[in-house]
Amino acid sequence: MARKNLIEVSVDNPATETSSPMTAARPIAGFVPPAMRNTPIGGITKTLGNITQKFERAQDIEKQLAEGQTIIEIDPALVDSSFVSDRIGIDVVKLAQLSEQIKDHGQQVPILVRPHPDARGRYQVAYGHRRLAAVKVLGINVRAVVRELSDEQLVVSQGQENNARTNLSYIERALFAVRLEDRSFSRETIMAALGIDKAALSKMVSVVRQVPIELIEAIGAAPEIGRRRWMELAELLPKANVNNVLALLSEPETKALSSDQRFQAVVDALTTKPEKTPKSNGALKSWAPADKSIRVSLKTNGKTATIAIGAVNGPLFAAYITERLDGLYADWQSKQEN
Repeated sequence: MARKNLIEVSVDNPATETSSPMTAARPIAGFVPPAMRNTPIGGITKTLGNITQKFERAQDIEKQLAEGQTIIEIDPALVDSSFVSDRIGIDVVKLAQLSEQIKDHGQQVPILVRPHPDARGRYQVAYGHRRLAAVKVLGINVRAVVRELSDEQLVVSQGQENNARTNLSYIERALFAVRLEDRSFSRETIMAALGIDKAALSKMVSVVRQVPIELIEAIGAAPEIGRRRWMELAELLPKANVNNVLALLSEPETKALSSDQRFQAVVDALTTKPEKTPKSNGALKSWAPADKSIRVSLKTNGKTATIAIGAVNGPLFAAYITERLDGLYADWQSKQEN
């Protein structure tokens, strides 16, 4: 691959159009010629230190390319993510472990980037997002291969690298497929990126179209949950109240669970039937004094009524009532006549 396809660090100068690309006195992106160093730009005068740093960085990249190296070191602040995400967040624990490995042994595998199509002097990741995040934590440059890539070439490289190295979960791969489809990539490109056939792709797209994105993101990557179980969840959702499910996932206790456990919590909530309240054969009323020494329950069913008297003084109170039934009945009957 020609070196001009690896990286662009300068802009052609019409005045030196016939000069050698590596030796011509072309202006470097972000480098201000000496005659302009004191000229205010946007109301702000660039400091000599900043200009020198940019010039030295450009010279260093040119030097690495001149030596025939295909792997160069780039300030991670100049590198942007891919235009399509293939992950549901980055596990902070695994990121810390990766940062520690790079700190101890160096970055063994470079990332792949392309010159940013919309921002001169910047780059865009094809693959290696976790490695990029790890070196940012360490505050060091990232080792990268820079290539000219079309959008199609970028997503295929991104997908194939992940298939080979990182074991993305089923739902992350399915989300990646749908995001590519939403950007009008062909099914052939998506299948090449994921290394799957047409039938598998159709099932992936179907799952994501049935399960709301916000629900998938709230559950997380769920690395142990495969296609079959995601399809089962999709079949449960038409009869479910998704807002209630999202409310469940927003509870602190549920958030503290692992992603796989959150998936199971959702399935349990959608498949567990609420306990039925035992049916009463009739109306039930109860009474108790302030000291709770007696408890009286009245249960009615049509023409039948049952009185139960319990608690500490229940038996004594029942005997007291029994001895006065004639008077109680007479009192009640007089009230009915009135």
